[in-house]
Amino acid sequence: MKSIWLGLTIGFLGIGCQQLKAQDFQFSQYYAAPLYLNPAFTGTGKMHRFTANGRMQWPHLPKAYRTIAVSYDYNLEKLSSGFGLLLTKDAAGSGDLGNTNVGFLYSYKTSINDQLVISAGTHFAYNFAGLNRNGLTLGDQLASDRDVSFDTELTNVQNIQYFDFSTGVLVYSKMFWGGVAFHHITEPNMSLVGDSNPLDMKISVHAGIRIPLYRGPKEFDNISSIAPSFIYKQQGEFNQLDIGINWHYDPISAGIWYRGVPFGKSEQSDLYDRDALVFMFGFKFPEFEAGYSYDFTISELGGSSGGAHEISIVYDFVAKIKQKRKERFLPCPTF
Repeated sequence: MKSIWLGLTIGFLGIGCQQLKAQDFQFSQYYAAPLYLNPAFTGTGKMHRFTANGRMQWPHLPKAYRTIAVSYDYNLEKLSSGFGLLLTKDAAGSGDLGNTNVGFLYSYKTSINDQLVISAGTHFAYNFAGLNRNGLTLGDQLASDRDVSFDTELTNVQNIQYFDFSTGVLVYSKMFWGGVAFHHITEPNMSLVGDSNPLDMKISVHAGIRIPLYRGPKEFDNISSIAPSFIYKQQGEFNQLDIGINWHYDPISAGIWYRGVPFGKSEQSDLYDRDALVFMFGFKFPEFEAGYSYDFTISELGGSSGGAHEISIVYDFVAKIKQKRKERFLPCPTF
């Protein structure tokens, strides 16, 4: 390969092998990134909800894969609707190869009965993808001690922009949620060099349940509970299952998760399986929760990658004007 592909490969290694197949980044604390998980979660909070998620993957590699997501959504009960905004950004390598995505989300909710709500949501997004050429150091620069590369292959690398569309459905009660989401329905072309590299549609199935272990003096005052949940994702030839459990004892939360390829062996080799054990610790209050998790790699890549560090913050609150009104819909349970 020519020197430009060496530079791109360095960036891809920082991003993680999934990106070689134009696949999505992920959060281990997926339940703390509800709008990214499924657009049907839009407006399922109490009223106003802010979330922030940050992830550093494989930190032992130079310029590790960094991901952030910030969102806000609003539960407009009188229209049975939810509105949201979601910003995500990922980058890796010396060239900061990555994507910036800005999206608007909408959902509509209806009650099946007094205990069950169904929500359908959509996500319209605009994406910017590209490479920071100024951050690359290529072979001809090293050979001639120049600050600028004259490699002709570099001119073939172009930043791109495209529209994206996703949709999903969610069913939930006070203690349970389950849904399915379809991301990248239009399968946009991700290639930076003018050829074809479509972003395969991602299908995810996810569910969870909160089980009280000890109730306080009030009816819904759950002092202690456990919350098992899972997410299964399939994108192109790639599939993955995350399954685990969180334990909560007011206000402390802790959890353990397993991530792996559930059906057969990954065709791309063990390096791509990205099997990991995820350990989570956090605090949960009525309107605010924060969590930290660490991915301990158990595939052939082992400890040389440094695993992954992740933090999440959720602020879910009700404006005072709403406290005197009866809620039309149940809030989605938190985990």
